[in-house]
Amino acid sequence: MTATVPPTPKFGPLLKPRQVAERLSISRAHAYLLLQRGEIPSVTIGKARRVRPQDLEQFIQDNLRTSRPLSQV
Repeated sequence: MTATVPPTPKFGPLLKPRQVAERLSISRAHAYLLLQRGEIPSVTIGKARRVRPQDLEQFIQDNLRTSRPLSQV
């Protein structure tokens, strides 16, 4: 039997670092590095790290860059 993480109100279940990596299209090691640095807030449950979906979304919003036309580069 697999244990499931209970959903957080309004936002669904907590994300594993592997899921964070998949959503950002980065390696799992890089995802762990971002969590270690505190760039993406996380919660530690025993030895497991988990991320609230809204915290991942905030990280994405904070790191969005507006694209500039190539002529301005």
